[in-house]
Amino acid sequence: MSDFFTMQAGETAAPVPDGPVLCRATPAMRRIHRVFLWAYDEAPGLVRSAAEGDTERSHYVGEVLGNFDKLLHVHHEGEDLYMYPQLGERAPGCALHIAQMLAHHEEVKRMLDEVAPIRERWRDSADAELGEQLAEGYEGLSALLKVHLRREVTEITPVVEKVLTPEELGMLATHGVDAFEKKVVLAYLGMILATNPPEDQREFIMDVPLPIRLAYRLVGKRLYRRQYATLFPGREIPQTL
Repeated sequence: MSDFFTMQAGETAAPVPDGPVLCRATPAMRRIHRVFLWAYDEAPGLVRSAAEGDTERSHYVGEVLGNFDKLLHVHHEGEDLYMYPQLGERAPGCALHIAQMLAHHEEVKRMLDEVAPIRERWRDSADAELGEQLAEGYEGLSALLKVHLRREVTEITPVVEKVLTPEELGMLATHGVDAFEKKVVLAYLGMILATNPPEDQREFIMDVPLPIRLAYRLVGKRLYRRQYATLFPGREIPQTL
């Protein structure tokens, strides 16, 4: 099976500055991007899984997708604060690539802003027409993310590795965590693990602060499995560490 994060015909990577690798941004970005690719690929089907009038189902799915939307927004906000300005200053040869990625961010934000009120109305009503609008909105968002998240890894992160320190990469990784309830963080930690191969799961979990790692093993893994089973009844639950 080919790697999803592969440059496509006609695409070119940003020029990589000379010097040593300072941080391991590429594997870190692959791990978090995989969960977004998975979530937004599943989102339209999850919306359509709620029968008209089934507000219990629409409320649950709507809450889960709302948290993913918030997580995606926070992820891009962190990059806008702690990655792209630094790249612009330290690797000016990347200006065109940076501009393209920031344009993607603006388009993702526009699409998230469009689906938000539809999602909230559908969540509370389970209206079939609203549900179809929401599913189609997520289909468009998924299509954009399949381009943006791939190109950010193939074109941008090799430069990030040369200009960002491990401490700066850590600030990017932890940005916005406090904006979520602890149980949400723990359950979604399971989703991140589940969408990555075992070797990446091991590397990812070792980068998680010890208190959160322990909380995941004590509570979070159970929360993740319960959430997955509720979202996808009858589907085998992916194993995680």
